[in-house]
Amino acid sequence: MSESTATKTSDEAAIAAQSGRAHLRHLLFQAGPLIALILLMAYLSFATSNFLTVDNLSNVARQSAFVAIVAVGQTFVILTGGIDLSVAAIAALSASITAVLLTQPLALLGFDFGLLPPELAVAIGLLMGLVAGAFNGWVIATFKIPDFIATLGTMTIFRGAALLVTDGLPVPSFDAQRQLPDTLIWVGGGTLFGFPVSALLALLCGLIAWYVLRYTVLGRAIYAVGGNREAARVSGISIERTKIMTYAISGLLAAIAGIVLVGRLNSANALMAEGEELRSIASVVIGGTNLFGGEGSVLGSIVGAAIIGVLGNGLNLLDVSPFWQRIAQGFVIVVVVIFDQWRRRSMTRI
Repeated sequence: MSESTATKTSDEAAIAAQSGRAHLRHLLFQAGPLIALILLMAYLSFATSNFLTVDNLSNVARQSAFVAIVAVGQTFVILTGGIDLSVAAIAALSASITAVLLTQPLALLGFDFGLLPPELAVAIGLLMGLVAGAFNGWVIATFKIPDFIATLGTMTIFRGAALLVTDGLPVPSFDAQRQLPDTLIWVGGGTLFGFPVSALLALLCGLIAWYVLRYTVLGRAIYAVGGNREAARVSGISIERTKIMTYAISGLLAAIAGIVLVGRLNSANALMAEGEELRSIASVVIGGTNLFGGEGSVLGSIVGAAIIGVLGNGLNLLDVSPFWQRIAQGFVIVVVVIFDQWRRRSMTRI
């Protein structure tokens, strides 16, 4: 073998080794949230004897389902470079409308429609979430209002609407003519083949959303708008239509989460799920989605929601004060964001 051939072979081997290390590093970065979840669960399994019980894990999954479903919708919005502060209010409004229609006769424009079939009541609640989300997108796209400000305003509007629907009282009330259906209670708190139904529904929403983002025109448009808005516009993508559809999906998923929460609590009220919009955003960020848009996945957001749920459950089992729990959860979010920024800078150097 000549010297030039040996040098060429050595260079190729070095390049291959460097490429292999870069690929491994990329996989580790992408799997960071899942690795963090596994390590957290491993620690809690040793720190407390009650964590790895079937009942406790089922409880964690059931409690995390609401945030996970909302986080899936929030992922769509953040991927476009936006943010939705109204998701929890939409969940409360849709849940309140559904619960009222399930337990009280509908009187509208002088007509008494009586008690609606449960399927129709749930469909109206889901439609309300879809319309509320689309309204968010329309306001943002039409009037060029920053997403943060627009959804901060609509958050108050939707909460006020929920208070009007329920008259500020929990539903069902004492004078309700019908209780919430058993099927709804089962969806919120029941099990299927030993797994919480609400958690399975969250996974189903995540899988459908993953397919939409990965294999549909809308999914490609969402990533394009978040990655480079001007380039997306030049490519013929309608920024306004993409925004409206994205927020509509977020509103629909928030409505699904709200109705699931009604089933778990066996009740609805206008102030339910307060603060959950921040937990949904935290789940998306912890799951690895770029807050500036263009990069991320819904499956990562579900893992992020699981991390928040496991952390909260673990701190409860460790008998940590609720005040310290808030500090710990906030600290985790800050650390994750710092790590995410470092990860992205490192990826650009690979």
